[in-house]
Amino acid sequence: MAIIHHTTLKPTKLELLTDWLPSRPWYHGGSGAPVLTKSGGFRLDDPEGEVGIEFMVATDTSTTEPTAYLVPLTYRGAPLDGAEHALIGTMEHGVLGKRWVYDGCHDPVLVAELLSLMEGRARAQAQSINDTPDPEVVHSYSGAPFTLDGFTPEPADDAEGTRLLLPHGTVLHVHRVLAPVPENPPLRPEGALGHVARGWQAPDGSRPAALFMTLRTA
Repeated sequence: MAIIHHTTLKPTKLELLTDWLPSRPWYHGGSGAPVLTKSGGFRLDDPEGEVGIEFMVATDTSTTEPTAYLVPLTYRGAPLDGAEHALIGTMEHGVLGKRWVYDGCHDPVLVAELLSLMEGRARAQAQSINDTPDPEVVHSYSGAPFTLDGFTPEPADDAEGTRLLLPHGTVLHVHRVLAPVPENPPLRPEGALGHVARGWQAPDGSRPAALFMTLRTA
């Protein structure tokens, strides 16, 4: 079980993302810096207890219509070998010291636990409360069990989000720009092998919900 420390972070997660988000091809903001608020998300536990795993919804209110982005993050106590290109930045944690913050789509620990969540072997955890499952996260999967031993994710970003080609001929789509759907909780899309969905807190006080990830055949 991950322990959530309510302590200082320098810089904060949102400060790191303010510099990083505009560099992404799926960023919808203008030429100015985004104005971000943390709007929700959930966590997963690393079975080894070494890597922090968070799926954050960060809403940019700098434009006329606020945009909610899904940002999978991992927090490590040492650099992840071969993932220099995926480093968002470093921060000083008031309890744990220096932490390396990565775009989690490049981190094999996050990918493995995300697929475990889809399969029902891992439980989504509340974002800011210790040892508390998150009942808002919905997920599904219909297929053979995943085996990811030795798998190194090589995600590709485009204007639509992030795609990861997985073993067994499947593709994981991470929906970076969240598009609210009418049904709540969101249903698995037709033809998809699996999905993860959740709601978040919009600036107007509403709680839209969207697909966070979908899994399809390649």
